[in-house]
Amino acid sequence: MTGMGVEVGVQAARSRALAVLRVRSRALAVALLPAALAVILLAGGSTGHLVGRGWDLARWVVGAVAVVVLLLAAGIGLVVARARPAMTPTVPIAEKSAPDLYRLVRELADRLGVPAPSAIELTPDCDSWLEDRTHPAHGPPAGQDHPHGEPDAPRGLSPARPGRTGQAPVLVIGSPFLWWMRVGELRAVLAPVVAGTGPSAHPDIAAARRFVRGLDAAVAVASAPGRPPLVRSVYAGLGWVARLMLHGCREHAALMERGVAAAAAERAQAVDYGLRIAAQEQVGLAYAGWDRLLTRVALPAWRMGRWPSRLDAGVVAALTELSRRDRLAEGFTSRLGERPACDLLEEPGAVDEAASLLAARLFHGGPAERGRNWCPVDWQEYPDEVVDRKWRTDAARLHRVLDRLGVRRSPGSAADPHGPTLARVLEHLSAQSPAAPSATSGKLRERTVLPADEPADDTRPAHDDEAHIAHHPSDEPDEQGGHGGHHGHRERPKRQKPAERDEHPEHDEHPERLERLEHPGHGEHLDHGEPPGVHTQPGEPAAPEDPLTPDENPGLGSERGAALAAGISAELAREEASEPPAGTAPTGAGQVAGTPPRSEDSLPLFPLEPHRTGRELLADHVTAMVCCAAMDTADASPGLDWLDGPALLINGERAADLSPKVLALVEDGDPVPLRNWLVDSGIRPEKPVRLV
Repeated sequence: MTGMGVEVGVQAARSRALAVLRVRSRALAVALLPAALAVILLAGGSTGHLVGRGWDLARWVVGAVAVVVLLLAAGIGLVVARARPAMTPTVPIAEKSAPDLYRLVRELADRLGVPAPSAIELTPDCDSWLEDRTHPAHGPPAGQDHPHGEPDAPRGLSPARPGRTGQAPVLVIGSPFLWWMRVGELRAVLAPVVAGTGPSAHPDIAAARRFVRGLDAAVAVASAPGRPPLVRSVYAGLGWVARLMLHGCREHAALMERGVAAAAAERAQAVDYGLRIAAQEQVGLAYAGWDRLLTRVALPAWRMGRWPSRLDAGVVAALTELSRRDRLAEGFTSRLGERPACDLLEEPGAVDEAASLLAARLFHGGPAERGRNWCPVDWQEYPDEVVDRKWRTDAARLHRVLDRLGVRRSPGSAADPHGPTLARVLEHLSAQSPAAPSATSGKLRERTVLPADEPADDTRPAHDDEAHIAHHPSDEPDEQGGHGGHHGHRERPKRQKPAERDEHPEHDEHPERLERLEHPGHGEHLDHGEPPGVHTQPGEPAAPEDPLTPDENPGLGSERGAALAAGISAELAREEASEPPAGTAPTGAGQVAGTPPRSEDSLPLFPLEPHRTGRELLADHVTAMVCCAAMDTADASPGLDWLDGPALLINGERAADLSPKVLALVEDGDPVPLRNWLVDSGIRPEKPVRLV
């Protein structure tokens, strides 16, 4: 460690902190300027130098302006001082629940020659930092014990007392680091972070940070909704002043933090420098595994109303699997024999559960505590509680949309002849030209909205022209199970000439119907923004517009696929609209006793819900239907892949080659690859499946 480098970094940070404080001083000077001018005018009048009607008027005007400016400045200063700075939602770790972890941090601070952090907390993220909790609003409620220990705890690991400006910051550690990293690696990664408590203790740097955080909190207070118009206008002016000062000190504050980080990194050079280089590789690996675990494994469970209660333990399994698959990660699994950092906790399971619930709250917006529709799930129960339910729910939604589209059910078994089958989906999505509608699509455009008491069954007689098209020779199944025509595509029906119409008088009654059949994009339902074939029944909420058409979505080449994808999107939108939003628990609900109240009114803070296109939704639902058929007819089972999420297990092995077959059906309308795969796997698509 070079003391000169540390001093240079601290001095650079201090100079920038003084620049930030000068912005505050200038603002105060501007607020006092009218008052100073009023004092000069009053003094001049009392001494007989500034006399006359003009000077008297000036004294009254300047005095009134000074009073108004002072009142506004006092109000702004009061809001900045009382506004609660943003605080990261974390899981507090009491010293009695992690004495070894606190001891490691103390020893690290001793080696670095800096004050120890005041407390340790965990966050469900792959990062670590210091967070100031000296604001009075961040202290524990009156009359409650602090969760971090008694006030006389040694070496600065005592509770943060309200209004105590000399308190050391709180050390926030990413929970995945504790489970994936070894003890030595964690110490090496935390060394630069803990070293930052030294510059943070400097009075000028601490004052500059408090000023910037106060301005940021004042801007948040000024932009809060739900105020009367007059009060809102006053707060708008307050927000403008706070933003103006933030703009003036933004560059200096950024350079100040950069200087603090440089000084901390320079001070930490002497502590496990070689090990820290290897530990940084584990940080990058943890980022990849944690992101994959949240988006592929945890997100499907959150959507089903279940939250995995051992996310941090799951990231170890995910990273181990990633190390096994990735050649660049070879040798990383050999370090698993060393002592993991989670052994520094007395009850790692309880801490993991609390961090997992907080992750669900931050990334998905779930409730703050478990309930009837928000239950924890273990990894052993994940395949049955999440994967099986997800597939059957998606398959049920797929068949509901097919029912809305008027698609006939394929004949099933004798016990359930009209049960939901995979064959129904295969026949509906089999290839046909985007411009050539089938009998079903023609029927869709002739359907009208049925009364609420009339079921939309498939037993109604078809019109003569529909029957004529339905029995067209090109619509007969070919030898491979597809439709007739070249490569399974049906030929486009030709428009009849006037002479031919005389030979078929049944077409003279509705000449515009054939026009709509030949040009399905010009249907009357599309003119009203309704997806093709999706009809809203009386009493149902109107489905939002979905722009999926074969022309706009090149991934869906057939009209049937586009209509089905649009129907699934509309059905999902209806389900999301009918579900109550994730309510925010009252202040203090679901929190550990004694912890400060959290401000989580706008959860999720970091939503992971990706925008899924119609092609992706259709492929997911068809895959779910295939998996349901495999589980019910071929003794397959649901499984969990730590990197890819839900997986289908056939004879104990993952069916990794299913996705290309499903995409061939969805994108190209080619059912042959999927049918061959079903035959090879012993799956019977004509058998009914069990849905949710």
